Amino acid sequence: MKIVDKYILRQFILTTLFGLITFMAIFLVIDLMENLDDFLDNNVTNDIIIQYYISFLPEIIKLMTPVAVLLGSLFTTGKLSSNNELTAMKAGGMSIYRYMFPIMIVTIFISVASVYFNGWIVPYANQHKFSIERKFLHKNLESSARTNIYLQDGKKRIVYIAFFDGTSNMGTRASIQEFTTSSLLSIGQRWDALQLLWDSTDQRWTMKNGQYRVAKFKGERVEKFDSYTFSDLTFTPKDIIKKVEKPEEMNYNELAEFIKRQQSSGNNAARWLVDYHNKVAFPFASVIVVLFGIPFSFAKRRGGIAVQVGISAAVVFIYMVFMKISSVFGYNGDLDPLLTAWMANIIFFTAGAINILRVNK
Repeated sequence: MKIVDKYILRQFILTTLFGLITFMAIFLVIDLMENLDDFLDNNVTNDIIIQYYISFLPEIIKLMTPVAVLLGSLFTTGKLSSNNELTAMKAGGMSIYRYMFPIMIVTIFISVASVYFNGWIVPYANQHKFSIERKFLHKNLESSARTNIYLQDGKKRIVYIAFFDGTSNMGTRASIQEFTTSSLLSIGQRWDALQLLWDSTDQRWTMKNGQYRVAKFKGERVEKFDSYTFSDLTFTPKDIIKKVEKPEEMNYNELAEFIKRQQSSGNNAARWLVDYHNKVAFPFASVIVVLFGIPFSFAKRRGGIAVQVGISAAVVFIYMVFMKISSVFGYNGDLDPLLTAWMANIIFFTAGAINILRVNK
């Protein structure tokens, strides 16, 4: 590595770290001000508040990393330009491609590391954060209580559980309805029971204290039972728990397994597929913002660094908005989930590459 590369990288890494720490501090202060009333109203102790924000830090790092990388690339290039060091580099024959090379290598490394960080570290931290919210702030209670759960098992069967206890793997006031066709218009059979128990040894569900109904040509036949064991139900207690969890709480493997089970049950998994692919696509936002940031700073402009920061920040904002809008189309099934997750990266990467070619002329 040449001396000039070390010099550029030193400026870039230090500025990026400074920006990340600064944005994290600002984010934490703003969030604390918003939640302060909730903490006080619920008598949350200081150690719980500290645990809450320690658990929140990985999510903040995930969101602020692209912004910090943008700041690092802008201020590194802007400082070199204002000190005429960039002019000297250009006079020595350095092109924008050669200048960007060490920064892009580090940025790609940050993006790859973020894939692992976002896929396993962030979900684990979010589980603890959401747990504190549910227990002490009484938020997202529908996720922790696991009440009024609806599942589609296969193409013809709907399962309802009024309450599910994940510790004992037992549901109460359960109902299983089996339809005659996949259109789910006409019920053929129905089981209703006070309890639905999971046998971990036999990997089967058993209903206790219920009744079985089957549709007949004239009316229906009703039979009471003390115990009824199912051999063809495909969902497990883990599926019920994951059903009420947010994608932010699942790592790559958990979310992939959950999606696979949903698809095998005949459910539309488009929303979860988009979230799954977004876990990989979003970390590469850092590469995109660098592609836009450096060309704007590479040439001196009127207004100095402030205008450059403003233009690049606007581009990043548009990029984020575009990702959110495209995700909606993916959730609705209008676009392929993989294409939805990567569409913003593809479009803005292309635009950034064109911008670099324009600046290098």
